[in-house]
Amino acid sequence: MQSAKQKIMTINFSKKWIKITFHILVWVILITLPYIINANRSRPPRSLTDFEETQFLRLNFISYFYWIAIFYFNSQVLIPSFFYKKKYLLYSFFFFVSLLSAITIHSLLFHALLPNLDFNLGRTLWFNTPTFLLTIAASTAFTMISDRISEEKRVLQREQENMKTELSFLRSQISPHFIFNVLNNIVALVRLKSNDLEPTVMKLSGLMQYMLYETDEEKVSIKTETEYLQAYIDLQKQRFGKKVAIQTNIDIESEFDEIEPMLLIPFIENAFKHGVGMIENPQIFVDLKTEDEKLTFIVKNKFNPDENEVKDAASGIGLANVSRRLNLLYGDNHQLIIDKNDGWFNVSLTLKLTA
Repeated sequence: MQSAKQKIMTINFSKKWIKITFHILVWVILITLPYIINANRSRPPRSLTDFEETQFLRLNFISYFYWIAIFYFNSQVLIPSFFYKKKYLLYSFFFFVSLLSAITIHSLLFHALLPNLDFNLGRTLWFNTPTFLLTIAASTAFTMISDRISEEKRVLQREQENMKTELSFLRSQISPHFIFNVLNNIVALVRLKSNDLEPTVMKLSGLMQYMLYETDEEKVSIKTETEYLQAYIDLQKQRFGKKVAIQTNIDIESEFDEIEPMLLIPFIENAFKHGVGMIENPQIFVDLKTEDEKLTFIVKNKFNPDENEVKDAASGIGLANVSRRLNLLYGDNHQLIIDKNDGWFNVSLTLKLTA
């Protein structure tokens, strides 16, 4: 049976070859079409010797490379840097610079390969300008269509991810086992007539309200998100008491920064899932800081490698889903590092917030 990783590699390999084949077909068309268009006007001014004929073919062959260079220069540099940003004057300037560069290179090659023939600028422009315009047009069309397809695919993936995330929130965002333990704590507090009863009930109520209502929003304030995290941690502290050393540091610069809801809680849940149990001196460390619209989030917990072998499969899927969600929502505006070192499981996340 072929593994999932092998299947993914096969699919990616197939897509890569489809893309390469498409580029080759585009270049076959771009190379042959100008000569069909210029069939009656590309003939040299006089009959050529065999040597000159060979040199003329070399000149045409070498010219393919700067047409290819212009194609990708327009696609990868000019369109993203100027055309998409509506800097049309700069785009037009580099457009004409590219044309002049192509004619200059053609002139230099002509003199180098065919020194006995007179260089005719008008004839060169007559033959090369249609090729240049066709190359630019093909490059622009190719780039805009590719970008449109990529954008639509990204939007579709984001919508699908949001749907999956919403379902995940409703089913199992917070472990039912955690809720069960909190309710048991509340029963014990009722019997003891403890002053901690009311705050505990309020925190649990806040958690449930956040899960049921706030997660419908595309984004929430960082203040709301951190209040949810703190309530979750406080209830866990009450559950474990002094059995687990829990250190929390939350420093929010601006309450108006926004973040996707329930984005950070899986990392804290994972710490409590794997950081308690058969572990000597269990410790959990949570540090969250925002500054200059940038969030830094660190979660560390001690773990027992032997005990976590059974849990790693489910945990791996959960963290992989969070990582995929971060990639879809933040792309290059985030960095997630997860590692295990000297008995500690470490999560480090940085991302750019929006206000």
